[in-house]
Amino acid sequence: MRATVAATYEFQVAGHLDEHWSGRLGGLELRHDGDGTSVLSGALADQSQLHGVLAGLRDVGAPLLAVRMVSEPAGAKDSRAASVGGAPSIDSPVFVDGAVSVDGAAAVAAAGTPLTGLSWPKQTERLTLRPARPEDADAVWAFRHLDSVCQWQSDGPMAIEAFRARFAEADRIAVTLVVEHDGEVIGDLMLRVEDAWGQTDVVDDARGTQAELAWTLHPAYEGKGFGTEAVRAMIRICLSELGIRRIVAFSFADNERSWRLMERVGMRRELHAVADALHRSGEWLDTYGYALLRDDAAVD
Repeated sequence: MRATVAATYEFQVAGHLDEHWSGRLGGLELRHDGDGTSVLSGALADQSQLHGVLAGLRDVGAPLLAVRMVSEPAGAKDSRAASVGGAPSIDSPVFVDGAVSVDGAAAVAAAGTPLTGLSWPKQTERLTLRPARPEDADAVWAFRHLDSVCQWQSDGPMAIEAFRARFAEADRIAVTLVVEHDGEVIGDLMLRVEDAWGQTDVVDDARGTQAELAWTLHPAYEGKGFGTEAVRAMIRICLSELGIRRIVAFSFADNERSWRLMERVGMRRELHAVADALHRSGEWLDTYGYALLRDDAAVD
């Protein structure tokens, strides 16, 4: 069962949006302010709906300036006080002038993904999984800047200062988990809940029903089964706690270690796209897409 938000939010974007975007973004009330910005506001039923609004604003290219929780249900403060890291306070901005502060990144992580409705950390036989924090950036950079790792990443190698800022971006840290072994960060994971496609009259039923997974492991810990153990834990989280019906993952075809892991955890190859992805080497590479349906997996 998915956790509920049941709160009212305001989304401030740059520019004046056309009125029709209100209907496209869940029927939120649209207001044009004199400073040249637009504010969308309304009550959101659950975290998947909040995620859908954020994804919709991204898809229409509206520069998001601020997200504010302006009301919350009774009892939310008590629940929040008991959770790790807390959630955004009423009227506290998540984004400020398009730049995300460390506090803002943590706030959007708390407000914008179903992950924060779960109990953390998660323990496996040898590993600990928990939501990423901005202060994890240095430990993650230690392996992500290596040539053998970043050759398969969307981002190329970057200096530590730039990586810290990138790591703390709200939309990134909100879907990132870190993997610890004996108290040391040895990898990072992405678990992003998405809306599946649906015909217009049933599209609401497709919201928040799919998740995309990705992972990166420190090369020093490869070959020990840590990656498989961590990804299996993510799959259990998706199926048992988030109620996800379909899980997907993607890889360069040349990244055999990654897609072999997908097969070990029971995912099937559904896509082989030929020369569809431009690698920073200048080559157009094939990509694979894998998926796992809830009905195909044993749910613990």
